[in-house]
Amino acid sequence: MGWIYLLLAGSAEIFYAAAMPKTDGFTKLGPSLFCVFFIAASMYLLSLATRTIPIGTAYAIWVGIGALGTAAYGLIALGEDRSPLRLLCFMLILAGIVGLKLLSTDAKP
Repeated sequence: MGWIYLLLAGSAEIFYAAAMPKTDGFTKLGPSLFCVFFIAASMYLLSLATRTIPIGTAYAIWVGIGALGTAAYGLIALGEDRSPLRLLCFMLILAGIVGLKLLSTDAKP
């Protein structure tokens, strides 16, 4: 169940990061409330994931999911740079996430 929580936490990370610019420095109420909700949800779900997944692994994967998801949003929705070197760097982050998952024992020491 920890991996499901971690995937959901990473997804919540994507939602708040994508919405962050729309808050205009947290001066716009609607986008700000959206952001705060998903920040809290992300933290809560990450805390649930760390019940069974070591914190170093959980945090690295959580950040990676958020980074890749937000980057994908930027590429697709915002037309951000798609240079081969940038895409290679994103692939390296993905390789790290997959590697950590494959090496994980799902048990805290």
